[in-house]
Amino acid sequence: MRILLVEDDEETAQYVARGARQSGHSVERARDGLEGLALAKDGPHDVIILDRMLPELDGLTVAKRLRESGSQTPILFLTTMGGIGDRVEGLEAGGDDYLVKPFALAELLARVNSLTRRSQRTGAELQAVLQVNDLEIDLIARTVSRAGQRIDLQPQEFKLLEYLARHEGRVVTRTMLIENVWELHIDPRTNIVESHMSRLRAKVDKGFSSQLIQTIRGTGYILRGN
Repeated sequence: MRILLVEDDEETAQYVARGARQSGHSVERARDGLEGLALAKDGPHDVIILDRMLPELDGLTVAKRLRESGSQTPILFLTTMGGIGDRVEGLEAGGDDYLVKPFALAELLARVNSLTRRSQRTGAELQAVLQVNDLEIDLIARTVSRAGQRIDLQPQEFKLLEYLARHEGRVVTRTMLIENVWELHIDPRTNIVESHMSRLRAKVDKGFSSQLIQTIRGTGYILRGN
């Protein structure tokens, strides 16, 4: 496995790199955000381990720019910032997982392995395009259009719409979205789902006669193609 480690702390970087190499992985190191962004774009890497607090360019910005450029390489944030709000920020920026320092090397490597397995999904999950009525979601280009009209989405909005599309015609609850889109196993007690859903509906349904995203009061949401 090819790992890009973006970490400015020398002790942490050596600890992670040594453990990963002993497990048979190759590791490329960047010491600041700008270098990390450049190396990530050059690629290819199987996973990126990214510190949040970096010189030159912070980790959140690195992740956002990578996702905006179309990169789908899994990102694991490794940081001392462990609050629920911090985790949500990291995931919304395009991160796939979040591990707080101090950490156990065994857990870090387990999470890295999990991310790469997830990115190598086969069968139906690797379908290149999801089609729901006149809505088209290109999973490779990470683009969305409806009736031929392009819809610009933020990374987390895209993940939310993809999840709804994979469950077309089925009700998804708030808890399902928190656990599978934000990958949180505790309710952050905010209106994060509602605010994202409101913005997504405005982008996907505004100006169209049929409303694809519907609220099932007291239950959740559903994406209906018919």
